[in-house]
Amino acid sequence: MRVPLSWLREYVDLPATETGRDVQAKLISAGLEVETVEQLGADLKGPLVVGQVLTIEELEGFKKPIRFCTVDVGQANGTGEPQEIVCGARNFQVGDKVVVVLPGATLPGGFSIAARKTYGKTSHGMICSSDELGMGDDGTHGIIVLPPETEVGKDAIELLELVDEVLDIAVTANRGDCLSIRGVARETAIAYGLPLRDPALIDVPAPNAYGYPVQVTDPFGCDRFTARTVTGLRPEARSPIWLQRRLQKVGMRPISLAVDVTNYVMMELGQPLHAYDRSLVQGTIGVRRAQEGEKLVTLDGVERTLHAEDLVITDERGPIGLAGVMGGANTEIADHEVTEDGVNGTSDVVIEAAHFDAVSIARTARRHKLLSEASRRFERGVDPQAAAAAAQRTVDLLVLLAGGTAEAGVTEIIAPSAPHTITLPAGHPDKVAGVDYGRETVVRRLQQVGCDVYGQDELLVTVPSWRPDLVDPNDLAEEVIRLEGYENLPSTLPKLPSGRGLTHRQRLHRRVGRALAGAGYVEAPNYPFVSEQVFDQLGLEADDPARRFVKLVNPLSDEEPALRTTLLPGLLGALRRNDGRGSHDLALFETGLVFLPREESHGATHLPVDRRPTDEEIAALNAALPEQPRHVAVVLAGAREQAGWWGKGRPADWADAVEAARAVAREAGAELIVRKGQYGPWHPGRCAELVVAADGAERVVGHAGELHPRVLKALGLPERTCAMELDLDALEAVGDGVPQAPGISTFPVATQDVALVVDKPVPAVEVEAALREGAGELLESIRLFDVYENAEQLGEGRKSLAYALRFRAADRTLTVDEASAARDAAVALAGERTGAVLRG
Repeated sequence: MRVPLSWLREYVDLPATETGRDVQAKLISAGLEVETVEQLGADLKGPLVVGQVLTIEELEGFKKPIRFCTVDVGQANGTGEPQEIVCGARNFQVGDKVVVVLPGATLPGGFSIAARKTYGKTSHGMICSSDELGMGDDGTHGIIVLPPETEVGKDAIELLELVDEVLDIAVTANRGDCLSIRGVARETAIAYGLPLRDPALIDVPAPNAYGYPVQVTDPFGCDRFTARTVTGLRPEARSPIWLQRRLQKVGMRPISLAVDVTNYVMMELGQPLHAYDRSLVQGTIGVRRAQEGEKLVTLDGVERTLHAEDLVITDERGPIGLAGVMGGANTEIADHEVTEDGVNGTSDVVIEAAHFDAVSIARTARRHKLLSEASRRFERGVDPQAAAAAAQRTVDLLVLLAGGTAEAGVTEIIAPSAPHTITLPAGHPDKVAGVDYGRETVVRRLQQVGCDVYGQDELLVTVPSWRPDLVDPNDLAEEVIRLEGYENLPSTLPKLPSGRGLTHRQRLHRRVGRALAGAGYVEAPNYPFVSEQVFDQLGLEADDPARRFVKLVNPLSDEEPALRTTLLPGLLGALRRNDGRGSHDLALFETGLVFLPREESHGATHLPVDRRPTDEEIAALNAALPEQPRHVAVVLAGAREQAGWWGKGRPADWADAVEAARAVAREAGAELIVRKGQYGPWHPGRCAELVVAADGAERVVGHAGELHPRVLKALGLPERTCAMELDLDALEAVGDGVPQAPGISTFPVATQDVALVVDKPVPAVEVEAALREGAGELLESIRLFDVYENAEQLGEGRKSLAYALRFRAADRTLTVDEASAARDAAVALAGERTGAVLRG
């Protein structure tokens, strides 16, 4: 909510020395979140005056229309002579009153004005638009044309109220009363201890039988409806400058007089209003629920199909407006139009000021994705007692500004209701805050808010109509506490019980993150939402379990309605964005939950809010939730090692993705089996299947390798992009949770190298597994350090794998014969299982 300080001063006599910053500090202390104070016209310097266009000369030969004008600015230029100005705008003519900035002035943004030669003429100043003066959108997108009665030579800074301070307040959902100047003025008056001139306290005529006929068939949805009629409005009447400027300062665009007045009163009193062209309303105005499938074209020109829960305003034809959200186009106020017969436009209007159910309006606005200033207020709470005053204020302004006549008929339909009362122990705020306020302070603060308070030890508090958020004693206690100042509450640190530290899962999560970060990966968390098309882009089979996903009923984006079953879409999207912005050497990782629907789906039940749910109800709710295992994934592209004086560097490849998986498995204390695989987005010949063994059975927990070129093309990724994804929970389940310190032997190691020739299709991991098993207990480690292929030396279709075998005994120094025997046993078993023979 934007609140001009000049408007606020009309209702609260603030000291003349108080600035917007001072008011901001007071309101923040009172609990309102004043985000900024905008200084309008702070860098504006005159002369800025009203001028009248005397002549216009069209300049030819330029790419765009240019006009050379002479403008009468009175004595503002010191000579009284017409001011010569070059201007490109087309929305003014000879005789119009315009805003002229003269040489020596400075416009917002530090733009200095001086005489300059342009388009073959010398321009002594500028004819200004609203944007150039920092006024905001006035709807014309051109030069400001002032009313004909404006005095030539008058100071335009004062006329247009260009210098002001505007407080921008972030209003919370429970403080709908502060979505108005009236509400903020009330808070300001309380903060300063000053009286409030309530703009809603005006004389309102009593309802009678002569008002416009209205029928409310849903009193729950609409408990109050006021209708007033004004006739004889001048169609050509325009909103005065002061009214337009106030609307612009609060962030609204002036449209036409009738619409501007309803918007002005809404901002002033917080009561949304709507004006209907009386000549277009047929018969009785009604309020009812829509019939399923009914149609309505709203003021934004969109035809909307109505829902049975939508509350609508009708006449005898059908819906003419979405109640509390937006009016219909079939009763729209017509702007004035000059014809041969004179000026045509709306001359008679019906003013609607109603109070609608907050929940109904909120649901309708979201259902139709039509959030308006009116719906924003209704769903946060509008003062129902302000409807009659708002209608009267609107009528008074229309009569004053457009020469209309207020009809004597007043329609007011009210559903019976009692004021809300709360019983509050006088010492309750003291107990909540831990501060001894005392009864007098509690009563005084509640009365300042607008409550009627009776009683001694037990207070009977009647809540004001403009504060529907006050529903129980704790709400009243909060009012006392915030007005006394949150900063005055004592600060006491809670005493935390000694805990057991992080869980094993949390420790593993952190260790994995540190290990990947240490390996050069950057963490890139992503939203857990994906599109349904991403599974096709990843090349998953039609029956792949990852295609079964949980779809959100109310997603943040219609393009991403599903919860992820894999981390890859988000990570690959982050890689694509960074690559597109010039970062080509990338290594990203993420740990996060994936969401897998259960085989048997159960609908979630609504838990009660009036009591604690039972264990059975909580269990039923948990059973309806999808399984949510934690995964870890990495993606790589570009250079893995940079080139420099130290060497040529190298690009990232499938082996880096596999090594990332091994690093994660080491942190989990799990033994990871890596073998050739084929799955979804990975290249069939460069994909490793990651397996763990548990209870005598093997389980696939992930894949790593280079992505398929089709996937790279579908997702717009760099060439040779690699990826890895692992089920971290599955690794945790088979891993050893106790950190193992490395054993340091006092005996020397015996190293034996072997080079084995095998067929090219034989995976190196199978050869390694055979060597490890054949070498027996003496084998400490095995490492593949060379792969060699040469058809002339090895034969067609053959390759050489060179391994370094490290042997060590825990209780003695191995002899050469013992190490050689273990090596020979390893080679023999590798030959038996894979057909490997010693090279040479």
